[in-house]
Amino acid sequence: MNNFKDKTVIITGGSEGVGAAVAHKFADAGAKLFLVARNKNNLEKIATELHQKTMVRTVAMDVSDADACASLFEKTQQELGAVHILINNAGYHERGHVQHVTADNLGHMIDVNLKAPIILCRLAIPYLLNAGEGTAIINVASLAGRTPLKGAATYSASKFGLRTFTFALAEELSDTNIKLAVVSPGPIDTGFIMSNIDSVEDIVFSQPMSTSDEVADEILKLCLNDKRERSMPPISGALTTLSYLFPWLGRKLQPLLNRHGHKVKQRLKAKTITAKP
Repeated sequence: MNNFKDKTVIITGGSEGVGAAVAHKFADAGAKLFLVARNKNNLEKIATELHQKTMVRTVAMDVSDADACASLFEKTQQELGAVHILINNAGYHERGHVQHVTADNLGHMIDVNLKAPIILCRLAIPYLLNAGEGTAIINVASLAGRTPLKGAATYSASKFGLRTFTFALAEELSDTNIKLAVVSPGPIDTGFIMSNIDSVEDIVFSQPMSTSDEVADEILKLCLNDKRERSMPPISGALTTLSYLFPWLGRKLQPLLNRHGHKVKQRLKAKTITAKP
């Protein structure tokens, strides 16, 4: 894709997982990058990897810090020029039933997964309007935001909110040059799930797992096509739609999906144990 040559892209959660994969693909396509994440060492590592391909700037910050968000776009424009694309990828998940998760962690999920993208979108709009054609905001939601997920009630709520916000903002900006879209992946083979696999509900593993590269490919495509949402994989997106429209069907399927997910989860755990030196 050469459609991104000399475009400036801001990526939150840009130091690992999907964010890092997106950064590599935009760099390969000639874009300039401003990467945001909390871990300074991880940011410096990926910046070193990408410097040979393109111009890269980084800032270690928490996206739930509204003051830090306010200065991000001005800093990006000063250092890399006009801002063209925002990828809201940063996410936080404290797994467990609501009664067992602290109030602070419940609030932090909303702050990172919903409040921060809303604020960043608001801050991005004037910069993207001034940048001209080829601008976009892509929000990274989840299949958990398309149908309720036990053990992830607040996470589901935050991603449902982000998805709905994206659609509403797209309507508000429909007569501008800014493309709005959301990608809603199922389980992704990253540390976000695999590093604490025992705490992940079995039903999550009932769905095919995507790779970071696959999600990153869809994010780049969404910047260019006329789609508002990409669910991954499509069959899981269709299943979440059916479960949402017909809750009784979702309840009927749940035991079967849990059993299948449990088997997959045990295979993944065994594979991980075998792979350890």
